[in-house]
Amino acid sequence: MRLLIAEDDPTLALGLEKDFRLEGYDVVVARDGPTASRLALSESFDLVILDVMLPGQDGFEVCREIRRSGVPVPILMLTALAQESDKVFGLDIGADDYVTKPFSPRELRARVNAALRRAYGAPAAVYRLGELEVDTGRCEATVNGAVVPLSALEFKLLAAFVRHRGRVLTRTMLLDDVWGNGTHVTDRVVDTHVMKLRRKIEPLTTRRYLVGVRGMGYRFDA
Repeated sequence: MRLLIAEDDPTLALGLEKDFRLEGYDVVVARDGPTASRLALSESFDLVILDVMLPGQDGFEVCREIRRSGVPVPILMLTALAQESDKVFGLDIGADDYVTKPFSPRELRARVNAALRRAYGAPAAVYRLGELEVDTGRCEATVNGAVVPLSALEFKLLAAFVRHRGRVLTRTMLLDDVWGNGTHVTDRVVDTHVMKLRRKIEPLTTRRYLVGVRGMGYRFDA
């Protein structure tokens, strides 16, 4: 997934760029309105994060220009403007969602993921990883052809690991991806479900897939 982030605050722009790159996104940053508009109209992006208060051309005008050009990319607007009329105006001119500053990185990631799901859906895929096969269309995992009896939550957890295989996933990342934003779940619950998943899969295989990374989270080795 390729994101365009239009934000003139250098600290915030850098933080957002790092955060989404860690999530596996390809990120391009624009520091002013004209640059954001030019990039959005000349290059291909899966989503645009657009600050309202941009120099040269404000985010409302950039959003309006993107929509006038017929580009269907999802647009999420960031603003310090908390007035309901500003939010309604942004949505009326074509924005898909609206996040008011200050916001938490976790909330923004969840909003971005939700916007991408609404726009593109979640395509089914079959991952073959040694003895393990994960079919996201059938919501089924097998080891050497035998079905592994997983609960719905355990399968969602396994699918998250498989999609991000080779990367360390923090407990916060897993909470966002599997349980969803706003769910009140402790880190201990995440650890418990990871252990249950490991006990169901690894005794059936000749390799270790789920690796705990001390002080960070978990990694799925394909």
